[in-house]
Amino acid sequence: QVRFVESGGGMAQPGGSLRLSCAASGRPLSYYVIGWFRQVPGKERELVAAVTWSEGRSFIEESVKGRFTVSRATAENTVYLNMNSLRPEDTATYFCAAKGRGQTRDDYCCWGQGTQVTVSS
Repeated sequence: QVRFVESGGGMAQPGGSLRLSCAASGRPLSYYVIGWFRQVPGKERELVAAVTWSEGRSFIEESVKGRFTVSRATAENTVYLNMNSLRPEDTATYFCAAKGRGQTRDDYCCWGQGTQVTVSS
């Protein structure tokens, strides 16, 4: 089973940028889509971006559209989340996960430990 390791989080000031990495290991990555999620204590985990593995097509949620982009590096089995114009409300633990073709958001699996993003002045 594939497993993911998130990295790249840290502290940023409002308006700043961070690039998060989601590295896959354990087996070759053969899922249809890799998603980036974030979660704040006391709130449900929300999908913020996703990318299809084969085609590299990206999907950005409305709440971060225009500020975040997602991409993948197939040879490195890594998916990136580029975060620009960061806002304090972007503060969260960010996770990545995968699902196969025909699966729903409930079927995302192989969650990593997450990487913390803190946006504060």
